[in-house]
Amino acid sequence: MDRFVIRKIPPPRISVDDLAFDPAKRKKIQEYDHNQIDEVRRIYLTRGPCQPRGHTFKQKSIGGVWRRFNPQWFDQYPDWLEYSVEQEKAFCLFCYLFRVQVGKQGGSDTFVSTGFSSWNKVDSFSKHVGDHSSFHNDAKNKCEDLMRQGQSIKHALHKQTDIVKSDYRIRLGASIDVCRHLLHQGLSFRAHDEKEESTNKGNFLELLKYTARQNEAVKKVVLHNAPKNNQMTSPPIQKDIAHCFAEEVTKSVIQEINNDVFGLLVDESADVSDKEQMAVVFRYDGASNMKGEFNGLRSLILKESRSAYYVHCFAHQLQLVVVAVAKKHVEVGEFFDMVHVLLNAVGASCKRKLILTESNRKRMEEGISKGTIKTGTGLNQDLSLKRPGNTRWGSHYKTLLRLGEMFPCIIEVLEHIQTEGMDGSKRQQAFGLLKYFHTFDCVFYLQLMLVILGLTNNLSKALQKRDQEILNAVSLVGSTKRQLQKLRDEGWENFVATVYSFSENNKTEVLDMEEEFVDSSRPRKKTGITNLHHYKVDCFYTVLDMQLQEFNDRFDEVNSELLVCMASLSPIDSFRQFDKSMLMRLAELYQDDFSSMERRSLEQQLDIYLDNVQKDERFTNLESLGDLARVLVDTRKYLSHPLVYRLLKLCLILPVATASVERCFSAMNIVKTTSRNSIGDEFLSDCLVCFIEKQVLETVTNETVIKRFQDMSERRVHL
Repeated sequence: MDRFVIRKIPPPRISVDDLAFDPAKRKKIQEYDHNQIDEVRRIYLTRGPCQPRGHTFKQKSIGGVWRRFNPQWFDQYPDWLEYSVEQEKAFCLFCYLFRVQVGKQGGSDTFVSTGFSSWNKVDSFSKHVGDHSSFHNDAKNKCEDLMRQGQSIKHALHKQTDIVKSDYRIRLGASIDVCRHLLHQGLSFRAHDEKEESTNKGNFLELLKYTARQNEAVKKVVLHNAPKNNQMTSPPIQKDIAHCFAEEVTKSVIQEINNDVFGLLVDESADVSDKEQMAVVFRYDGASNMKGEFNGLRSLILKESRSAYYVHCFAHQLQLVVVAVAKKHVEVGEFFDMVHVLLNAVGASCKRKLILTESNRKRMEEGISKGTIKTGTGLNQDLSLKRPGNTRWGSHYKTLLRLGEMFPCIIEVLEHIQTEGMDGSKRQQAFGLLKYFHTFDCVFYLQLMLVILGLTNNLSKALQKRDQEILNAVSLVGSTKRQLQKLRDEGWENFVATVYSFSENNKTEVLDMEEEFVDSSRPRKKTGITNLHHYKVDCFYTVLDMQLQEFNDRFDEVNSELLVCMASLSPIDSFRQFDKSMLMRLAELYQDDFSSMERRSLEQQLDIYLDNVQKDERFTNLESLGDLARVLVDTRKYLSHPLVYRLLKLCLILPVATASVERCFSAMNIVKTTSRNSIGDEFLSDCLVCFIEKQVLETVTNETVIKRFQDMSERRVHL
């Protein structure tokens, strides 16, 4: 008989992201599956009306007078009034969810379908609300009844005792605690096999089982002791709880921003399943190499807000400076290629790695016995060759440091491969590597790149700090450029002495700088230049000039008008760089944040501000804009100079580097692993939000999650 039964396919699970927030973009409530309409309504009611308070409302000419929507109306009608940015019109949330199909009676059609934009008729809002029997209030009552699950027919037919409710609360609380722990640690929830006879039913069930063993009250109401139709352990329940946590974390971040200015850091990367994921990080007071569908994001943001300014990640630009030299200078590029081949050869097997480790250990023991190597806690650890990554800032420097430290041991491993290699190709490769790494060129470029990367490594680390500010980053870039210039002008003698010392200690080739240079690619052809000219001018000067040129080309923001204006706020040397005209220009750049009247007031306020802070000794030793903002708040002077403080906040939110975004992608690699590569986008997003914002996650209470969880959909037990 089964073949004659037409089985109904359940409607797909509704995703919050699929429900348009803008009222003009929503489809009619009747178009949803009748089994899902109440779920859709609950989502919208839980999310609340669309009220873009920070939006620049479009003006409209009505009777020859320019009028626009007044955001104060949101405060008068906070629970139902919505505004569509798409159509620049007002709508009603209650009437959208429970509109009575009676045409345009009660004005409901205007606030649902076409939208209201007659801004000169403010009384239309109160007319729309009407008396207690109006269509609007009828819809409002239905919304309230929907969210009060205890009044539903299902709950009326199945009255629940206090004991049932208490057991349900304990059961749900246990699931919430387990979910919180898994989200905090970035662990998976489910297992491949969760059958009764399985020895590992997944982290969620196993942790719940452990919790039950530790708590007798929990043990009495969960798993086998829970009703079969109310276990609170199914995958949809787990995802709902995770979503509740993510929503509360996001809500806390939004409340912390509190309609204030913020910076936006955006980047994209492929996850373990080769799917492009975008990370969005908000930087608030308290990259151009994006590809594919995110290419136009910068232009869209700039089009939406005139006060949005684009700053390319400083740390990415620094990485591009280093890579550019390797690509443009032939000898440097060859050096890095040979290092790559060396890493593959030495790290090709466990045996070779063991030989390298043992050789390094013997060298350390000999050095300690001779007194040439110091001993102490944390010193003389076992070392290994680190493989550099193009996206890992500073990884090339670490690789070259290890190469210099372990050079004799690496030579020993290559000699072992040359004599004991399994086949001729491996022995030939080792022979070629030995030949290259004994050359003067190899030692020269090893030491040169160590010096250059050593100078830029401090800048790289500084740019990856969470609290880095843009003026300090500009200062660090300038310091690095000056050090590179000093190395070029005055560093040759010390540098070449270092090269000779390394060559003598490791018994590699040593050249006489006064002899004629011989080009290894054309050894018979006369070059007509000395070794000194080649290595000093063609190599040393050329590589450093390329570095300096790349710094100037890549860090063009340093010379931008925006940063020049920002520098005038710097508190260093008792506000020595203070320039009133530059700060007034900065206010003009942020014209949406300063009205013409405020700009006039700012001009007088700046004079008072400068005199006030220069006379206050608490402002004498400040080193950054962050220090200035902190002291202004501590001394409560930000209340006396609100416009100056607003300028300061706008400067502080400008991002320096996308290190926070990169940490998001690192978190993604922890959460979405190879064995967990089928996780859905919405669930992945919820897990990542909670995993990244752990401090906020810890502040979310179980009661808050329970309330949101109960409001999400109709539950079997009403609390």
